[in-house]
Amino acid sequence: MSVKVSVIYYSATGGVHRLAQAVAHGATAAGADVRLRRVPELVPEAAINADAIRPERLDTVATAVPEATLDDLEWADAYAFGTPTRFGNVSAQLKHFLDSTAGLWREGVFVDKPVTAFTAAHNTHGGNETTLASLNSVFIHWGSVIVAPGYTDPLVYAAGGNPYGTSFISGANELPSAATLEAARYQGRRLVDIASRLVSPRSALAASGR
Repeated sequence: MSVKVSVIYYSATGGVHRLAQAVAHGATAAGADVRLRRVPELVPEAAINADAIRPERLDTVATAVPEATLDDLEWADAYAFGTPTRFGNVSAQLKHFLDSTAGLWREGVFVDKPVTAFTAAHNTHGGNETTLASLNSVFIHWGSVIVAPGYTDPLVYAAGGNPYGTSFISGANELPSAATLEAARYQGRRLVDIASRLVSPRSALAASGR
């Protein structure tokens, strides 16, 4: 049976959107059934329109990808979450979505499911690692299995060497490099590889009634 993966993210100017696409492509290439989903925007439209850079890219992102729902979490065997950094932490948009999962958490929906994360920061010391560590704290509470890329492939080094998850420096609204996107695709493949090892035993137990 194929692994089901939900790639869920927030992107303000398109960079994390491209990382999400790359993770999804990697997971699909590894044989997974993938849902690519964005979380809703919370910033008022007037504030967005006041930013000369954001509106065009936001429109492109918003119209191309369906919004995430809790059903996307129940459906999946594994997850990948993406967010830009916000003061070294998770964006309010993604955090709002994660905060809505308490009911699923109480039902044990996330237990033993593999999960990975990716991010982007404005500058070199803008909080890529702390943002991913903050996301991992959520996954620990869920009882999920954290699947970081680690230093498991040269592609990680080529993209800047972040073992916590694929990340890049967005600077003046720059987009991920080819090396970074390839690392994100690898992260998607790695997630499916680990998930397939966990899903098969769970399926066998369910079939046996144990």
